[in-house]
Amino acid sequence: MKNKTLVSIILLTFFVISFISNIIGPIIPDLIRTFHLSLTLVSLLPFAFFIAYGVTSIPAGILLETFHEKKVMLMAFGLATLGSLLIVLSPHYLTALLSLFLIGSGMAMLQVVINPLLRTAGGEEHYANYSVWAQLIFGFASFLSPMVYQYFIGINLPWLSLYILFIGISAVMMLVTVSTPFPKVELAHDEKPGAIAIHLELFKNKQVILYFLAMLCYVGTEQGIATWISQFLQTYHGLNPQIDGANTIAYYWGLMTAGGILGIVLLKLLDSRIVLVAFTFLAMIALAFALYGNAIIALIAFPLIGFFASVMYPIIFSLALNSVSEHHGSFAGIIVTGIVGGAIFPFIVGGIGDIFGLKTGMSILFLSMGYIFSIGFWAKPLVSNKRIFD
Repeated sequence: MKNKTLVSIILLTFFVISFISNIIGPIIPDLIRTFHLSLTLVSLLPFAFFIAYGVTSIPAGILLETFHEKKVMLMAFGLATLGSLLIVLSPHYLTALLSLFLIGSGMAMLQVVINPLLRTAGGEEHYANYSVWAQLIFGFASFLSPMVYQYFIGINLPWLSLYILFIGISAVMMLVTVSTPFPKVELAHDEKPGAIAIHLELFKNKQVILYFLAMLCYVGTEQGIATWISQFLQTYHGLNPQIDGANTIAYYWGLMTAGGILGIVLLKLLDSRIVLVAFTFLAMIALAFALYGNAIIALIAFPLIGFFASVMYPIIFSLALNSVSEHHGSFAGIIVTGIVGGAIFPFIVGGIGDIFGLKTGMSILFLSMGYIFSIGFWAKPLVSNKRIFD
């Protein structure tokens, strides 16, 4: 281990990214009420946040080459601070759109920095272990974020107070980053993004397109559910979004973390494609119960979707990278761009929801889950996951 302090800061950064990113779903009913919005208009708010990943990720990589890790992290936390300050000082709909775009840009920049930095700070031999810890911390923060919102509401603080908290968190992270020495990061060969010509070559590969769409569908499904859970429970079951909605979203993320632990075990026993097909099928069943069952069933089924969706991201990513023989760094960048699915799908759900009802809008997520389900049948990785009994 090369730098325990920096590793701790990187893991804390994973926590901060998740904590800030996943507050949007719980506050959707507050945003609708405060700004008098339709489902379509409110869905543009998470759209603004997640579209920032598509806009910012490549420029962040260029900035990283020029200014290096510490300065880019400071820029990222600065953007998060500015975005949070903007919505606190001017709580209007258009301001909120700009605010969430700035915060999303900051989170995207952090994502670009911290993965290779974690490998360098913790040592290559510890990278896999720390990556697992990072995902668990990410999941715990997703669980905690709605709980903090619920606590604030319980002591009669408005939802905007969360963004005052974010200002404080970002400012503290800037101070911590400034005061911490950073090592020089040498990217491994497969971590280096390639030239434009390499990206164009990759886009001619059918597998690249298929896996980009897979990541688009996964993040779109994950956020399409998390964004609308609270509003769905209020609309169809009359449940309090600040209590029942926030709790359900918290358990959705919490069970996603628990499912990830089970997934790690199963991937040591079974082919990853079998695990993906089984978990996705169960997630689709859980979605059907959540949308068409009664209130009690919905409160149980929505978190179960998180549990079964837990294996999708790591399996899609590993199958993708194991399906090409070269240019893994560039391919990984293309796949990560699929995070913009978190912008597209909640917007589509909201648009359909305004016309046909939110239940119909959320039913389109069966299509994105169906695509993920299909991966288990057409994926042909060059290398399969290593299992205990191989």
